[in-house]
Amino acid sequence: MPSETLRVVTWNINSLRLRIGLLSDLVATLNPDVICLQETKVPDELFPGDGPEALGYPHVVFRGMKGYNGVAVMSRVPITRVDTAPDWCAKGDCRHVAVELAMKSGPVELHDFYVPAGGDVPDREANPKYGHKLDFITETRAWFAARSGFRRTILVGDLNIAPLEHDVWSHKQLLDVVSHTPPETEGLLDWMNTGFVDAVRHFVPETEKVYTWWSYRNRDWKVANRGRRLDHIWVTPDLQGALRQHTILTHARDWTKGSDHVPVCVELQV
Repeated sequence: MPSETLRVVTWNINSLRLRIGLLSDLVATLNPDVICLQETKVPDELFPGDGPEALGYPHVVFRGMKGYNGVAVMSRVPITRVDTAPDWCAKGDCRHVAVELAMKSGPVELHDFYVPAGGDVPDREANPKYGHKLDFITETRAWFAARSGFRRTILVGDLNIAPLEHDVWSHKQLLDVVSHTPPETEGLLDWMNTGFVDAVRHFVPETEKVYTWWSYRNRDWKVANRGRRLDHIWVTPDLQGALRQHTILTHARDWTKGSDHVPVCVELQV
């Protein structure tokens, strides 16, 4: 079957309605085929449906709620919603959407996740948000591990964990900071190892620093450069050979009213 280029972007936009204008900058810079958004913060009935189509993305699937969370997939490629996953942690909090991309070479399954941030205190008893995060990762790992015939699948999103030593500005100083604690990093790597390859680390050695998020608290984020790699793209091993290039759009951190996350893009030939 003929192959074609597939360029997928993941971005925590941190409010779709507030930053929808930045999507045109994203499209102009990366020209993606599929845009996966997290933290859209908009209920389904208020989703700006004409916005994606005006940008050239007529196929849209989303799950949202008022004020927080929310995920969306905007695509040039025809997509079909896939509703096989459970309601993670039985909270109904709109943290996952899955679609099937209608590629010429056959369907590609795509999962868009927004993992709970987990609060500030890395203690399950003192901080229920941290417990929720660990439970969420446990459930997702178990669900993906239980699936059979897992091929031609891409998983993206703000997974809110920097799993490797060089995914953070200081491994030693962040070991007890939520997003890099051992229970989180071990849980995320266990999830990835259910059948995925880290697409960004396919291109960038684990010995090199890579970040996708810089706190709003750092006024001069470039000078401080205290970043973390919280945004990820994974592919199943059969797609690893299809990977062609990646982009982390670091300068998007300086866009007017930009998100604290930057877009991550991977191109495949599938």
